[in-house]
Amino acid sequence: MFTATKDQTLLTTTTGALPRPSWFTENLRGLELSRGFSQRAYREQHFDCLSCHVTAQQKAGIDIAVDGDTRLDDDVAGRSWVSYAYERIKGISEPDVAVQPYAAMDNCAPGDFIWEVIETRMTPRVIDKIGETSLQLDRAWKAIAPMTNKPVKIGSISAQVLAHMCVNEFYPNRLELLMDLSDALNREYHKLADSGALMVQIEEPAIHQSMQGKNQEITPEQYVNAFNREVSGLKEKCEVWCHTCWGSPGAQKMFPSNTSYEKALPYFDQLDIDVLTLEGATNDGLDIPHYGSLISKDKKIAVGVISHRTMQIERPEEVAALIRRCLEYIEPERLILTSDCGFGRQSMSRMHAFYKMVSLVRGTNIVRRELGLEEVYIPATDHKLSMVPTTN
Repeated sequence: MFTATKDQTLLTTTTGALPRPSWFTENLRGLELSRGFSQRAYREQHFDCLSCHVTAQQKAGIDIAVDGDTRLDDDVAGRSWVSYAYERIKGISEPDVAVQPYAAMDNCAPGDFIWEVIETRMTPRVIDKIGETSLQLDRAWKAIAPMTNKPVKIGSISAQVLAHMCVNEFYPNRLELLMDLSDALNREYHKLADSGALMVQIEEPAIHQSMQGKNQEITPEQYVNAFNREVSGLKEKCEVWCHTCWGSPGAQKMFPSNTSYEKALPYFDQLDIDVLTLEGATNDGLDIPHYGSLISKDKKIAVGVISHRTMQIERPEEVAALIRRCLEYIEPERLILTSDCGFGRQSMSRMHAFYKMVSLVRGTNIVRRELGLEEVYIPATDHKLSMVPTTN
C-alpha cells in the first residue's frame, strides 16, 4: 500500500545507515532499546544523534528521512546490523564461536581488510526454537517521528541474513530456521506498522547473493516464500520496502563490480513489496535496462545513484546523467533516487555523507527542472545562508 510515496515523483532518500557522531560513545550492548532510553547518558546521546541526522537530511533537501540506524552499537564495520537482532531473539545463544560461517569465503586471507572484519564477527548458535523477540523497532520510530514532518523509513536486517549468520545446532535444516525467523520478525514489523510508521524496509533477501555461489541449501523459490512470510500482512498497513545490495561491511565490495542482478530480478518481482531498492552507482548502471523490463509496474524502484563505497563526492551532473538513464526504462512516477547502501557502519565521515546527500538532491533537481517538475529547496545551497562572503 503506497503511503509515503503515493502520487510522488522522483523522491530522494538514502538506504538507512548514517555515520555516528564521534561523541556518541554509549552503546546498548544487548540491552533492550527501552532500557537504554532509561539511562540518562545513552538517552541523551541517542536523541541528540537523531537530531543531527534529521538536521543533515533537512539541510540536504532529502524527501524521505531515515533514522541512521542510531540504535545500533558502534562496532567494527557494521557488526551490530546483525548482532542487534540476534542478541534480542530467544533461541539464539550469546555469540561465542569465531568466524564459523565465513571460514570458506573466497579470496579472503590474513592481510585483507575483510579478514580483520571477519575476526570481529563472533558468531551465535541457534540452540532452541526461535522464540520471542525484542527489537523494538516501534520505539526507534517513535524516537525520531516527532523531530520531522517528513516520512521516516525504518529498516532492519532480514531473517534471510540472520539465518546464515548463525551456527544451526537445533533445526534439522536451515530452511526451517529461516521460516521461524521470518515469523518472528514479521511480528516486529507489525508492531512498527501499528505504531503509526508509514514504511518499513526489510534489508537483504538472500536471493541475488546466493545465486553467485554453488550448492546452496535454499533455493531462490524458497527464499521468495520465506520473504513473503516475513512481510505477510504488512502491505495492508504501511508501505513495504526491500533493500538489496552487493554487501557493504566497511564499504567494501563483496562481489565483482560487474556482478549482475539480472537472474535474480524475476524472483524479486515475486516479493510482496511496494518498493525494491537496487544498486546503480557502483556498477555504473549496469542493470538499469533490466530494472525497467523485469520488475512489474505495480512496484516502485529505488535506484542507487550515489555510491557508499567511494570518498569522492559525485557531481550533481553525474547524478543527473544516471537518473536520465533510469528514466529511459523506468517511468518517473515509479522511480525513487537513493544511495547504493548506507553511509554508516565504518563507511565514511559525516561530512562525506552529508555532501553526498546534497549532491543526490542537486542532481535530482536538475532532472526535475528538465521534466517541468517542482524542484526541492536545498538549504545547503542557499547563497543567502552561506557563511562565506560571495561577490556579484
